[in-house]
Amino acid sequence: MSMLENEVTFRSRTEFNQHLEAQFNNSSTEFIMITDHRTSKYKSLEQLEAAKQENDSTDSCCNRYAKNICRMKTLKKRLPIFSWLPKYNRSDALGDLIAGLTVGLTVIPQGLAYSGVVGLPAQYGLYGSFMGCFIYVLLGTCKDCTIGSTAVASLMTYQFAKGSWQHSVLLTFITGFIEILMAAFKLGSLVEFVSGPVSAGFTSAVALIVCTSQMKYILGVNSDGVSFLQRWISMIRDIGNIRLADSCLGCGCVILLLLMRYLGRQSIGPKDGSQCNKLQMGINHLIKFIGISRNATVVIVATLMAMQLEASGRNPFVLTGYIPPGLPSLALPPFSIEAQPGNATAGIPAVKGETFLEMVQSLGYGLIIVPLIALLENVSVCKAFAKGKQIDITQEMIATGVANIANSLFCGYRSNSGLARSAINNASGCRTSMSNFYIGLVVVLALSFLTEYFSFIPRAVLAAILISAVIFQVQYQIILPMWRSKRSDLVPGILAFITCLVLPLEIGILVAIAANQLFILYHSARPKVTLEQLETEQGIHFIKITPDRCLIFPSVEFLRNMVLKSGSKSTLPVVIDCTYIFAADFTAAKVISSMVDDFRRRQQKIIFFNLKPSVVSIFEGLNTRLVLCYNMYALNQELHSSGQFTQSVESLDQAEDGNATDCVSMASTLSLAKNN
Repeated sequence: MSMLENEVTFRSRTEFNQHLEAQFNNSSTEFIMITDHRTSKYKSLEQLEAAKQENDSTDSCCNRYAKNICRMKTLKKRLPIFSWLPKYNRSDALGDLIAGLTVGLTVIPQGLAYSGVVGLPAQYGLYGSFMGCFIYVLLGTCKDCTIGSTAVASLMTYQFAKGSWQHSVLLTFITGFIEILMAAFKLGSLVEFVSGPVSAGFTSAVALIVCTSQMKYILGVNSDGVSFLQRWISMIRDIGNIRLADSCLGCGCVILLLLMRYLGRQSIGPKDGSQCNKLQMGINHLIKFIGISRNATVVIVATLMAMQLEASGRNPFVLTGYIPPGLPSLALPPFSIEAQPGNATAGIPAVKGETFLEMVQSLGYGLIIVPLIALLENVSVCKAFAKGKQIDITQEMIATGVANIANSLFCGYRSNSGLARSAINNASGCRTSMSNFYIGLVVVLALSFLTEYFSFIPRAVLAAILISAVIFQVQYQIILPMWRSKRSDLVPGILAFITCLVLPLEIGILVAIAANQLFILYHSARPKVTLEQLETEQGIHFIKITPDRCLIFPSVEFLRNMVLKSGSKSTLPVVIDCTYIFAADFTAAKVISSMVDDFRRRQQKIIFFNLKPSVVSIFEGLNTRLVLCYNMYALNQELHSSGQFTQSVESLDQAEDGNATDCVSMASTLSLAKNN
């Protein structure tokens, strides 16, 4: 009598067979093998269907593609305006008008401020804030999203264009086409390779870098360098030249803007707005308007004050300066730069001539990174307002790409969906994407009639507007939930935050993404493996091994070592439950083929239970002869043919000795009976 039988009480063969069936009750039965339980030349229904689809002619595919393009459903999908415009009514128009005017009052001062982040004159921030809005009305899918200057887009443009308007416009033009190509090849899934912690760390670092870039306007000191630390070191060294008036004005405006933001979130009367009387509702709407229009209010007050001081000759502030009136002319982006001599007396540096290829080379891998970061930012904004609806990432890439191409034709730089503006758009009651039309119209009117007044806006005020807006993008609030949920996720997030601050931004985000992928590869290389010792109705003992994921090159060697170690401790047949193995690759096929040969040399049976036909075809490519079973009857027959009726059974502890902690060992029902 075996060791296992000495430890347990007697159980009927019927009960034990039921238990054995239950061990495999998760096996998939979604396919039918047109063969017996051994590998053969016959194909499965799944493989036959795939072969039939591959034999379809190219002409028929082209015909189907052409028909799909001409369908009304495709037209509405690629021009979403046709979906909501026929149902557009007066209440929608009123809601969009109010929201558009409200957001427009925010876009103008933010556009003027973001141009300082890019290192360009103030008007370029407005040049990139109206054509994108007009395009998004036609192509956009999210009613709350607004296209314009953002902290991420402005900072990334500065990183690669280095403050040159020619390089900035060309970068916008080329990356717009790249986004359209990404949409054509369905590359929206690339955003899934950037995890939430990495995205949060990157966004937080961008917020601090933008704040740092604006401190030079508040303090009135020099700020050189490309990284966070370099800029702070430069400002500290020049702290002796601080401008007291600009510092007081900038700090005061930051405090005032934060107070107005807090005030705008307050209300009086019952929490349920429907229960408020007319006076309370009127006061609440006024408070809300003050909070939403705080940027425009502060700019108007500061500009009037600066105009009075300038007229009296006592202005102590650094002003924005001259802004060309009117809209920029429609023209192609500069595909080359003509060399121009400098003027040492006037302090104008010489301009080095560049060809188109030299300009593209200077932009470097920014042509790839900028669209990817833009995709990440746009998708995050769409998800914030999706409310459970599906997001068409491909269409959003098309809309953003076309919008940036249009921006470049009017000397604008990169524009993306902005979370802060989109939140204001949503809170102001926008109904459709038509609100973007009114936002763009406000910017156009401002460029046409108000540029002479923009020159009196103090730079410290614009810097304060930007700091008070981006400081809330520091996502410290996710640290505690992440700590309680999965602490290891903090590592890539903190790494992204630190590397983006210490290193140039584009290098920091690449390092963080690469480190995060290494985490993923490590976990995929260490699958969970369940090890069980079972017995059939005929009394044949065997070892069942169940991996929990696909067989791919990072994990197959680990699985091979587990199987060989378990098999070498015993002469029992080994059954690998392949229920959760849905895919494999060439490396896995080679390793499994080698493992099967090892078992054959030891004359030890190895059986693959419920291996998918698509995976079988990969092994057949290497002429690997596998023993396959797809039901309990076939498994019993195969085990019976091995002649393992009276072999002694080693303890499961010996079979597990030396295994990694990722192996989950489970005893059979019989071996656990003594604990009942």
